[in-house]
Amino acid sequence: MIQVGIIGSGFIGPAHLEALRRLGNVQVVALCDSSLAHAQAKADELSVPHAYGDVDTFLAHPGLQVVHNCTPNHLHAQINRQILAAGKHIFSEKPLCLTPDEARELVTMAEDAGVVHGVSFVYRQFAMVQQAASMQRSGATGRLFSVYGSYLQDWMLNETDFNWRVDAAQGGASRAMADIGSHWCDTVQFVTGKRIVEVMADLAIVWPTRKANVAGSSTFSQQTQAVQYADYPVTTEDAGSVLFRFDDGSKGCFSVSQVSAGRKNRLSFELNGSECSLAWDQEVPQQLWIGKREGANQLLSDDPGLLNRDIAGSAHFPGGHIEGWPDAFKNMMRNFYRAVAQGEMPPAGARRFASFHDGANVMYIIDAIMKSHQQQRWVRVAD
Repeated sequence: MIQVGIIGSGFIGPAHLEALRRLGNVQVVALCDSSLAHAQAKADELSVPHAYGDVDTFLAHPGLQVVHNCTPNHLHAQINRQILAAGKHIFSEKPLCLTPDEARELVTMAEDAGVVHGVSFVYRQFAMVQQAASMQRSGATGRLFSVYGSYLQDWMLNETDFNWRVDAAQGGASRAMADIGSHWCDTVQFVTGKRIVEVMADLAIVWPTRKANVAGSSTFSQQTQAVQYADYPVTTEDAGSVLFRFDDGSKGCFSVSQVSAGRKNRLSFELNGSECSLAWDQEVPQQLWIGKREGANQLLSDDPGLLNRDIAGSAHFPGGHIEGWPDAFKNMMRNFYRAVAQGEMPPAGARRFASFHDGANVMYIIDAIMKSHQQQRWVRVAD
């Protein structure tokens, strides 16, 4: 059994834990959080045998092989450094860090440490996203013309919606773009096999001042009783749109929003090629739309018997048994832990999970988007 520890037990930490327990060859043996008391309470709740209140002691746990960093954004870089310095295989929540310089440093550290390194870009792991990527690789879509799409949510719609991500010191200078735009960019780059190399962005702050619950609140939580609010100035964007260019000259655009009423978690994209178009919507994850100029359009479902042979294993149940976000999360962990079991990173062309290289690349894209908005011009994405 591969011995694993998780740092951070908020919204995303238990999601990692659940996916890992579905693999069969992985045992989560330790949980670390901001205090020993909190870590112990969460460990008891989640049936994790050991709890720690500081990272260094946690990393010294006997037999620990892999660490998942599920902390808030502002802690990612430093904790990733500590994990790498301890020589552990590492799986980091995104963003990998908060700045391009930190990203470069972490990529170098991961390579020097010789460990398996991954970043939590989960949407590339859906079976129908894998199918779209397989069709693109095989040439079924023809020459790529353009890609369009969006990632829309509504959990920050109200003036009283607030959590740590609003605070630039904790979440970073970008919010909507870094939080969900990063997922869209990684997904589309994975599907097309191309890199976004230039961007033109326009961002918006819908609520320049938000009313923060003085008692605090958890991500995606619902208020059930009267609360006291304090005004909090906002410097991070609620929404934005980006024109972009791929490295082969093809183009596209996308929009992100955390203030779109009724949209809970709608990542969608449409790829237009000379032979067909492909479209996918995360809120209807088991379907891939295939558009034709001549002939009937198709709506392909995630039946393993209908998918391309190279990716059919991404769908685990017979057709009609809907698979969703937790199943994509399991796919991500399965692909990562195959590399851990082999003890080394797979070659870039054979790797199905996002690496620190991919996490850094998306950091460079978000940095270029922020510069483009501030300077109101096209900006090249750093290498």
